[in-house]
Parts: sequence; structure tokens; C-alpha cells
Amino acid sequence: MNRIRPIPSAPGSRLLQFGRLAGGLAAGMAAEGVRRLASGRLPKAGDLLLTPQNAARLAERLSELRGAAMKVGQLLSMEAGDLLPAELSVILARLREDAHRMPLGQVASALEQAWGQDWPNRFRRFNFQPLAAASIGQVHEALTKDGRRLAIKIQYPGVRNSIDSDVDNVAKLMSLVRALPDQADMAPLLAEAKRQLHEEADYLLEAAHLDTYRNHLGDHPRFVLPQVIHDWTTPEVLTMSYLPGDSLETLEQECRRTRNRVATELLELAIRELFDWGLVQTDPNFANYRYDRQTQRIGLLDFGAVRDYPAEKTQVLRRLLTAAIKRDTLAIEQAASQAGYMQLDDPRPYREVVTSLLLDATEPARHQGEYDFSNSYLAGRMSQKVLAMRFESRCWRLPSPDLLFLHRKLGGLYMLCARLRTQIPVRRLVESVTF
Repeated sequence: MNRIRPIPSAPGSRLLQFGRLAGGLAAGMAAEGVRRLASGRLPKAGDLLLTPQNAARLAERLSELRGAAMKVGQLLSMEAGDLLPAELSVILARLREDAHRMPLGQVASALEQAWGQDWPNRFRRFNFQPLAAASIGQVHEALTKDGRRLAIKIQYPGVRNSIDSDVDNVAKLMSLVRALPDQADMAPLLAEAKRQLHEEADYLLEAAHLDTYRNHLGDHPRFVLPQVIHDWTTPEVLTMSYLPGDSLETLEQECRRTRNRVATELLELAIRELFDWGLVQTDPNFANYRYDRQTQRIGLLDFGAVRDYPAEKTQVLRRLLTAAIKRDTLAIEQAASQAGYMQLDDPRPYREVVTSLLLDATEPARHQGEYDFSNSYLAGRMSQKVLAMRFESRCWRLPSPDLLFLHRKLGGLYMLCARLRTQIPVRRLVESVTF
């Protein structure tokens, strides 16, 4: 449940919060060391730092800070989930659903800065209880005096100016708790996180993404997008038409036909995003979708994390997917090296593990007939292989940020398909859309 907490917006107050967190981690480490010594066990420094209590402190502070601090925690829990210790991964995953929300005064102040002191006169009703509270901002429902129902996304104060320092401070904290393997080069991911966050903090850019996406989608019978109210949109306030509907999780109780149809449509849309448009909404959080049972249409929300994929990149990925469907290991290695998964002069065992992982990831597209996500252990098999690579291979490296964000999209869709217990003809979808 979301909790009310003022957002620390000044750089000094945010730095103080990070200092409190570091001090809390150190205190937790000392207390755990005393406890283990008293029980007759010789404590190890790494074990003392990453206790469940310290992991909880880390997640709680990132949730309070929100902005870039919370977003990096989210990214690490998804992009590097297989790299993080289990205790930290589980607790950081809370950040995808759990955030403190702004008190009424900060909401009113943000709207006054965007629209002026008379902003309440625009509305017949404004709901100060947010519909959703996330890392960059929170969304409120309102009814205008002329009867329009709106969703208004309000950015947390100080988010934009704190991005670079927050990312750097979170990276230091992750190093402090030894959350990542020594050979993990996080610099590209952290640099990309800064770039992505600066874009997400520009609501005018998000509005443009939404309009571009609408042009690609056209008059699609199964999807609906919110309409941007441009006159009421600023870099910190995004005003849109309200989309009715329920969360995708409620579809778990629907009939098999409905569950399969919705998951199939979302998977087909993702394929078109990458291979037809080169424009991918890379945040597959379930909260970014709505299902309207009355119209049977899927509402698409949140276009802050949109990435462009140039034609040369999508062509390489197309070749890689084709090779994986055909199980052509030589072609997989060639395309994988061009995509950035490996180098052709890497040791053979490492290349074989990467190839095996790519074959696992494309297993649904290779399956004849309907792929049963409800009985698939695909995620577990891949996780085990990634962990083995992490600990046993000196060649191990993180893929490029472009690939990591695609992994995020694909992984989120696989999770959705598994949660809805779907059976989908993935191969037919891939062949009809991309080849």
C-alpha cells in the first residue's frame, strides 16, 4: 500500500538521506556481527552487509527518495535480477509496486507551478488520492467543469535535478553491499539509466512518444491509447484522457479464450514494435496496461520508457531470431556477435552457453502449435545458466543497454503469459509478423 511521505527535493536533503542509509547499513552490519559472534559463528564481511534487514533498509530508503534512486533499484531488480543475491533481488522487486506518495501540499504546489494559482477552477472534482505512485511521478484522476475525465501525471519535485547524483549514489551503495559480482561492468547500464531517466523526466517528450505511437498503431480495434491534452501538459505535468478498465491481473479469473487472446495481442504488438516500427515501449509493468471488459480493448499506458531501434539493429536481431528458430548454431554465433552478446574469439564453452541461452529464450518461437506458458520452466532454466556464467566464466559481460531493455520487455511478457496460464501459437505470430 502506498504511504504518504514528503519527497526530499533539495540536493542536500537527498544527500542526507543517502548518508542515513549508509549509516543504517553500517549499524546493521555491526549488530549482525555481534549476534553471530554471540552464537559462536565467525562472521564474514560480505554476509554482514547484505543481511535481510540491510536489504530492507536499502529498499525502504530508495522508496522514500523515489526518482532516479528508486528507478535504478527497479532496473537492477529486473535487468540484473539474475546477478543479485536472492535476498536483495526479492526486496528490490518491491520497488516495482510500492512507493511512498506525495502529501496534498506537494501535489497542490506542483500544479500551481505548472498552471498558476487558479488551477482548482479548472475542475469540478480533483482526486488527491493518486491512482498510482511510481518512481518519477504519480497519477491523479480529475473531472473538468465541461465533463472530461482526465488522468494527470505529476512529477515528484526535484527529480530531474537529482538524476545524475542519485544514480551515482545508488551505484556506490550497491558496491558497498557487494550486490554485484566484481567482474560486472555496470558503467554502461548506469550511464544508460541516467540518459533514460532524463528522458522519462521530460513529460513533453513522453507526450510526443505517445503521439508517435498512436500514429503507428492507427485505428486498431483491440488497443486504445490516452489522448494527450497538450494545452495542459508541461515538462512536469502530463495531462491525458482517462482510460477505464481493470488491471491485467484480474484476467486470471477469465476464461481461457480471453486470457489467450489478450496475451496473444500483447505479444504480437511487441513483435511489431521492434521489427516493424523500431519503437519499443520497454517497461512491461502490469500496471501499464488496462483491460476494458465492456469494449474488450486493451489500454496502453506510460510511454516514458520508449526506445528507438534503428533498422540496422533490428535487422541483426531478425537474423538472430531466424537462426535460433532454425537452430543454426553457426548463424546464431555470427548474429549474436554482431548484436553484442559475445565475441567470435571468446572461448568455445562461453560461446556455447550464450548460444544455449539464446535458444532457450526463443524456445516459444520454435515450438510447433501452441506454446504452453503455464507448464514452462523456461525462466528457471535460463536463470540457472546465467548464474553459472556469472560464477564460472571470466568472459562474462553484461549485454548492451539496448539488449537489456529488450530483455526487460520480453521477460515481462513471458511473466504475464505464465501468470495468465496461456497457450499461444508464438511461432505463427513471429513468422506472420516478421518474415
